[in-house]
Amino acid sequence: MRYYEQDNSIVIENIGDFEPKHIFECGQCFRWIKEEDDSYTGVFRDKILNVKKENDLVYFNNTNLKDFEEIWYDYFDLGTDYSKIKRILSDMDEYLKKSIEFGYGIRILKQDSWEMLISFIISSNNRIPMIQKAINNLSREYGKYIGSYNGEDYYSFPTPEELNKASIEDIRNCKTGFRDKYIKTTTERVINDNDDVSNYRNLSTEECLKELLKFNGVGAKVGDCIALFGMQKMDTFPVDVWVKRVMQEFYIKEDLSLPKIRKFAIDKFGDLSGYAQQYLFYYARELGIGR
Repeated sequence: MRYYEQDNSIVIENIGDFEPKHIFECGQCFRWIKEEDDSYTGVFRDKILNVKKENDLVYFNNTNLKDFEEIWYDYFDLGTDYSKIKRILSDMDEYLKKSIEFGYGIRILKQDSWEMLISFIISSNNRIPMIQKAINNLSREYGKYIGSYNGEDYYSFPTPEELNKASIEDIRNCKTGFRDKYIKTTTERVINDNDDVSNYRNLSTEECLKELLKFNGVGAKVGDCIALFGMQKMDTFPVDVWVKRVMQEFYIKEDLSLPKIRKFAIDKFGDLSGYAQQYLFYYARELGIGR
């Protein structure tokens, strides 16, 4: 991979295993919005970035070399050899190989732990457009204005202190639905306990999940999603309806419970379970497997 700065952008050459559609539409993130030119614009920390792929070049627009090396390189997990991961998983069975060939450009983003906690509480029994709307509403009302890009205003995701200013009714008005009380109690607990949830990254996966499940609104699947996408616990395996369908289509013929499907997958895929989950989920949802 080679990269250089050009006109408020970073141009990246020879970047393998990187396809914006696969990355931003594989269910792991909610703040990246597709533009008319097929690029994607999103927010991380207090930065606005636009990502576009043209032929073999990837453009990170609205950034500079310093931010690319200090923020975006790690955020997009560019130091991880996804070709090696895909080879190992593809050798396991033909079904996973097929899923990987379909979602070849997926990378698992290293997202903010607190934002993932609240975002996946919002995601429970919710559709992606509504999740995006609720998160953007909370950011606009309680986060900080960080600037505009292509005529759109962008806001940082509110810190626990900023979000704690909102009442349950305020949170509900941001279109969070029945999750309003979960968001409020979670925020209050983080504030009262002086709890930095990013420290959960330093725990074992089992201990991380144990702590996450203490929050109202965090069940097994939501906890696994937060652990995977917000704590980088790659040895977990979130199971939702799409994952259940694809696992039953490819691996399990009987109607097992979600916890048993999860255990089956982790036993099979081991430390690479999180990567396998993303390839399988994207394949199942995009192709409507088992619908």
